[in-house]
Amino acid sequence: MMPSAAARNSDRQAVASAAWLRALKLTAHIDDEPSRIFPLVLDEMARLADAPALTGVRESYTYAGLAAQARRYANWAAAAGVRRGDVVALMLANRPDYLAAWAGISRAGGVAALINTNLRGEALDHCLNVADPRHIIVEEDLAPELGNTMAKLWRHDEGFARRIAGFSGAVPGSASDITLDDDALLIFTSGTTGLPKAAKVSHRRVMLWTHWFAGMMDAGPADRLYNCLPMYHSAGGVAAPGALLVAGGAVICREKFSASAFWPDVAASGATIFQYIGELCRYLLAADGTAENVPAHRLRLACGNGMAGNVWEAFQARFRIPQVLEFYAATEGNFSLYNMEGKPGAIGRVPPHLAPLMPVALLRYDEATGQPARSADGLCIAAGRGQTGEAVCKITDGAARFEGYTDQAANARKILRNVFAHGDAWFRSGDLMRRDAEGFYYFVDRVGDTFRWKGENVASMEVASVLGTAPGVIAAAVYGVAVPGAEGRAGMAALEVAEDFDLAALYGHVAIRLPAYARPVFLRRAASLAMTGTFKHRKNALARDGFDPARIADPLFADIGGAYVPLDAALYSRISSGLVRI
Repeated sequence: MMPSAAARNSDRQAVASAAWLRALKLTAHIDDEPSRIFPLVLDEMARLADAPALTGVRESYTYAGLAAQARRYANWAAAAGVRRGDVVALMLANRPDYLAAWAGISRAGGVAALINTNLRGEALDHCLNVADPRHIIVEEDLAPELGNTMAKLWRHDEGFARRIAGFSGAVPGSASDITLDDDALLIFTSGTTGLPKAAKVSHRRVMLWTHWFAGMMDAGPADRLYNCLPMYHSAGGVAAPGALLVAGGAVICREKFSASAFWPDVAASGATIFQYIGELCRYLLAADGTAENVPAHRLRLACGNGMAGNVWEAFQARFRIPQVLEFYAATEGNFSLYNMEGKPGAIGRVPPHLAPLMPVALLRYDEATGQPARSADGLCIAAGRGQTGEAVCKITDGAARFEGYTDQAANARKILRNVFAHGDAWFRSGDLMRRDAEGFYYFVDRVGDTFRWKGENVASMEVASVLGTAPGVIAAAVYGVAVPGAEGRAGMAALEVAEDFDLAALYGHVAIRLPAYARPVFLRRAASLAMTGTFKHRKNALARDGFDPARIADPLFADIGGAYVPLDAALYSRISSGLVRI
């Protein structure tokens, strides 16, 4: 007999409670030993000797080998003149040596700046200027992208590998006074709304991230994490792989995501956990294939963020994933949410007993000012259950501290003062969410991505989610564009589509799923959509192009009279002059 809904809910609650308790236990005493930093934990884990720690195409390390390699990097950094607080930039592919490098450099007192390997030109120059590194270790084939730099450049080739191997793998004698309070890393934001910002990550946060994740995932020595997410970001390069390493498991490093190779590789590698970004899962679900031709695998858990509610259950069922652990976090943020109960669409919650440690709130947001709304007394207004508001978390000296960016002006923009009491300070997430009666949070949109049309607020993420389920749509980016003579911004969607895509079918799809004001007024059929390394669409350039066919080579369409019709220069002129109302 199938268990009742109440029994299943009780089981989920028990699993969730156990996870929270594990995470609390693993992180409770981190501050008791201020000098015990993550690289020293790798030393401790070397007792596992020949057990696999990191496996990759370019190199692999056992636990003993990883600890020794990290110490070699520490000794290299000391010999290269890296002193406490000096920055060493890493621009490397996803590979085991990446983690060994930043662990060793930070052990020596240096700060490892993790540089996005996809950056070019202005954005790359900006990140290097912000980091101001003394040394740059770069993948050999990426070195030409760096141009002129004042830093010492080290090409990560065979010669460099021999150089590192020549250093002692013994415990370094320098920088023994490095503590949890010291900076370990600079990790850059994705830059979807401007140039990337460098978030400061202390050794304390590295310890908290890795141990907390280990508890939430219930990671152990038998686990194998499949990691194809960029190691220059906090989830793919620090939190998730670090969680497996503090738990004695292994990390399978893959340089990039491949939809066609994913399932055969997962099966062959013996992975028990894989880390996802929501768009990655949607790609896999949209790819050709059925449950019958997906190889048998050992996965017990998919852990990540951005799994849309309309993808979740289908993805879990088709690919036979026993558990999905959705979480919400930001590199620079001072709070996180976890959906241990597996509630589709929810990004997580804060259990009541942890509310004092993570004082999270939703604030009513004023689209006109771009700021949280305030009452007559000057304080912010809390959003009610079911209402959309910006997520904020009170800044404290404990788990909810805010370490900020290298840019003080950016820090000031992230700190909101006089929220619920005069003089208090809260971290602004920049994310709009809503919360249900059970306390689960749901992501709605990024602040600034929501736009107003026909007197209504339109959440671009919700519209993109509907478009993503339309037949023939591979990917969708939604944004607002100005229309002469019209108030607000009209919705526009850039679409990457398959050969069987049909405009009429798309219109019918959105017409029954979206209110009239939220349906895209304009469409842009693009050959492909530019993405960040974490599968976020780069929408700034799309929005700047607007809907002008003189600026856009891609086919354009407009919703005229209940159908999408080609948008040419003549129709553009008629819309812009007000002769055609939209």
